[in-house]
Amino acid sequence: MQKALHTVEGQQLYDERPILVLWETTKACPLSCKHCRAEADLKPAPDELSTFESIKLMEELSSLNPPPALILSGGDPMMREDLFELIDRGTEMGIPIGIAPAGTEKVLERAEELSKVKSISISLDGISMHDKIRGKGNFELTLRILRKLVVNKGLQVNTLIARENVHEIPYVLDLLLNIGVRNWELFFLIKTGRGVEMNDLSPWECEDILLFLYEISSEINVRTVEAPFIRRIALQGALTRGDLYRELISVHMPRGEPRFKITDTRDGKGIIFVSHNGYVFPSGFLPVPLGNVRKEGLLRIYRENSLLKRIRRADFSGKCGICEFRDLCGGSRSRAYAYNGDPLSSDPACLYSPLH
Repeated sequence: MQKALHTVEGQQLYDERPILVLWETTKACPLSCKHCRAEADLKPAPDELSTFESIKLMEELSSLNPPPALILSGGDPMMREDLFELIDRGTEMGIPIGIAPAGTEKVLERAEELSKVKSISISLDGISMHDKIRGKGNFELTLRILRKLVVNKGLQVNTLIARENVHEIPYVLDLLLNIGVRNWELFFLIKTGRGVEMNDLSPWECEDILLFLYEISSEINVRTVEAPFIRRIALQGALTRGDLYRELISVHMPRGEPRFKITDTRDGKGIIFVSHNGYVFPSGFLPVPLGNVRKEGLLRIYRENSLLKRIRRADFSGKCGICEFRDLCGGSRSRAYAYNGDPLSSDPACLYSPLH
């Protein structure tokens, strides 16, 4: 287990700049997934950043030394006609470029061109549940894509965690290990966009699945999105081992010593999101606009916005505000907003009661 960057120097770094920028390059997507944050459409939105504006954004990022990683997402970034021009220009500027395309035939058709990016993320949300979430036939297509791209060391699989599919997670793990996938990022449901129609886990079930994910990090590199309290579990163990945990390990018993990498970034602290039309948000799951890159630079917004400053200071209310893990973890600001209308309130999915 690796300790987090948790120093004065680390905090100053996060105050000054992001290390990861997520950019929703387009709203266009041929899929219509049940949990889609972006509520994507078949056609691009009329107000999407132009090629010129996109390059200007990348030029600003390239002014940092080193530049942050830039993840091109959507919608489906493959729907942008200038996608590979943007990839080439960003790469020339020294920006580590990643891409998160929808699982379509276009990925197979342009797999060779995609090999130039630093990372590529493909979504797999279950076994039987995958097609129910993403559309009939997409499961088999996704497996073809993964088998084609597995030679790329930067390949990552993204998986939703919700009540509808959580029981299939160990089967997904077995499938990924069989294919040879080494990086797995699990996105805990936030009720925003189309995701409002899906169902959350209880805090006890969150504790169970996070303990399972921590324990299987000996077999695959695990990262979680909107569930940072896995860091607390990595440091002091889980609070409970309930029915869901016992079900998960009955399918796949974790093997070896966990190798979970603890970080202390969170939405707004080292990580920032830019929408298709230039609006900046702490996260794509937290629809509170902070400014627009068309009017002011991304770095100015990141450094000076009052909400982001409070997020980086861990200036939270409720139990998150008094928790001894408030800086290392900080809870999901997106879930706090979805449930309470306040991005600085406590995350209702966390089972932990602070010692204070």
